[in-house]
Amino acid sequence: MRIAIRCALAAALLLTVTAAAPGQSRLRRDVNALRALGVTGVMARTDHETVHSGFPDDDPYIRIGSSTKAFVAVVVLQLVAEGRLTLDQPVVRSVTVRQLLQHTSGIADYTEDLIPNYLTPVSYRRERWRTYPPESLVALAFQHPIAGTEWSYSNTNYVILGQLISQVTGRSWETEVHDRILRPLGLRRTITPGTWPFLPAPHARNYLRFAPGAPLTDTTIAVRGLDSGADGSMISTASDLNVFVRALLGGRLLPAAQLTEMRTMVIVPDGYGYPPGTGDGLGIFYRPLPCGGGYWGHGGNGFGYEVLPVIDVARDRALTVSLFTRTADPAEHASWQAAQTTLITNVFCG
Repeated sequence: MRIAIRCALAAALLLTVTAAAPGQSRLRRDVNALRALGVTGVMARTDHETVHSGFPDDDPYIRIGSSTKAFVAVVVLQLVAEGRLTLDQPVVRSVTVRQLLQHTSGIADYTEDLIPNYLTPVSYRRERWRTYPPESLVALAFQHPIAGTEWSYSNTNYVILGQLISQVTGRSWETEVHDRILRPLGLRRTITPGTWPFLPAPHARNYLRFAPGAPLTDTTIAVRGLDSGADGSMISTASDLNVFVRALLGGRLLPAAQLTEMRTMVIVPDGYGYPPGTGDGLGIFYRPLPCGGGYWGHGGNGFGYEVLPVIDVARDRALTVSLFTRTADPAEHASWQAAQTTLITNVFCG
């Protein structure tokens, strides 16, 4: 899920490179800065350093939310490479595979209809056990008209792609992800739990501030009705995610033609909270850096967590950063996003 709460969460992105304090690494300083702003737990893992604060484990299980979409996109593009799908074939109501992968389908995001069920701690606790089969989520989205082909992020696109994978292969999207990606890469701590709402141990606690000034609520138990399928249900670790983004952008998972298609972007319009110049490929995003170039990956967030596994291919640097708190306070959210952006910029531009 790209946005877990309906409240305004537009980030004021601050792109700066700063020097580390004596006696501590720059990464440690940036993680501590996020903690000082009120984030209950922070973890950043690069190729050479892991820093965590607010919990004792250096590689805990984490929900990855919409980062799941990158795994699903790989399976779809592998099926394209095998001749079992084409990118421009229609899937539903003349919407093509490419449009689903790239969020240019115009199909409504089912989460917009369901999020109002979870806007307070009371409603979150009451509704978090409710499940919705994929068919119901798609039907919910199709209660709204298709809005054209301008870019607009929709979790429904990937719910449909999960169904498509099953239709083409005769097996679930989870099985295909396991056999095509997790097993070959040795990602033993990456799992597809479906609607199972708990995290394996070890894990950090997740917390959400449902409204400005409200106390933090423990949201470690997932909402089973959102991000429960191919749009965002997977669990992983930072170490596994770094292996995945390296393998993906390094050409180990897709033939050259399909990797080129994956990296062919449309520019994300203003107003979605992404930095200027952000592009969306087929299952991965590109974000520019102030020092030139940029990085690839697909982030994820949900009730009380945020994760971003990315790689700067030109500089040969991978990073996964995780925050274990989210907030519906716009000012607080903006300060956290600015500090996280500083951390990312320092890793790639330092």
